[in-house]
Amino acid sequence: MSKMPTYFISHGGGPWPWIPNMRRSFAKLEQSLAAMPDDLPETPKAVLMISGHWEDTTFAVMSSPKPPMVYDYYGFPPETYEIQYPAPGAPDIAQRTHDLIRAAGLPATLNPTQGFDHGVFAPMAVMYPNADMPTYQVSLQHGYDPAAHIALGRALAPLRDEGVLIVGSGLSYHNLRMMGPEARVPSTEFDTWLNKALMLPAEDRTQALLDWEQAPSARVAHKEEDHLVPLFVALGAAEQDQATVTYHEEGIFGGVTATSFRFG
Repeated sequence: MSKMPTYFISHGGGPWPWIPNMRRSFAKLEQSLAAMPDDLPETPKAVLMISGHWEDTTFAVMSSPKPPMVYDYYGFPPETYEIQYPAPGAPDIAQRTHDLIRAAGLPATLNPTQGFDHGVFAPMAVMYPNADMPTYQVSLQHGYDPAAHIALGRALAPLRDEGVLIVGSGLSYHNLRMMGPEARVPSTEFDTWLNKALMLPAEDRTQALLDWEQAPSARVAHKEEDHLVPLFVALGAAEQDQATVTYHEEGIFGGVTATSFRFG
């Protein structure tokens, strides 16, 4: 079985694949997501998503065989609250995931009721439109400690050799109070730093991410870092692997620069 890469994806906004105008504006993102399955060494056994839209007191692992839907967005058309993405869960792999996290000395719980949030079902609907890929999630932990989330990634790394695709789903810029043209400068400054940091040698790269708040416009780009922390997990699971850019775009949301990365 081939070793899977890991990804950090900038996942767009809300239920964008189901809204024609938004879908057109994210055409480049859609192209990058649709290409991911063909860029893998083989078909995954399951996809593990770490979304910026689910956090818990522990690292909670979704264990339902049929995860429900979570419509965690506001102000969208009524039909977007009826979207179904009926991908199966992966309860056996979820148990393995829980055990790996616990074995690393990190707090973990199984959650049999959590459903797919839009940080998962929106990109997955593009990546696997037939909803036939087993999919599950691991939560962020309250507090967003970078070291803990990199450690989570390290704990999950064996799954890469077991056919599991690990994807951190967030956004390289996420400040909902500063979108549009005023986001152009801070998002570009932070994105430029992030691209350079992720191309550093492994040890330096990890340290740069641990110290991310020192980056230019860091706390403007991420007033709260829920959409950045999935990157720490993807990096931790592929800490020695080279990073490549899989998506980069300027001017989304009226002025935001965003990037996605692959490790390995």
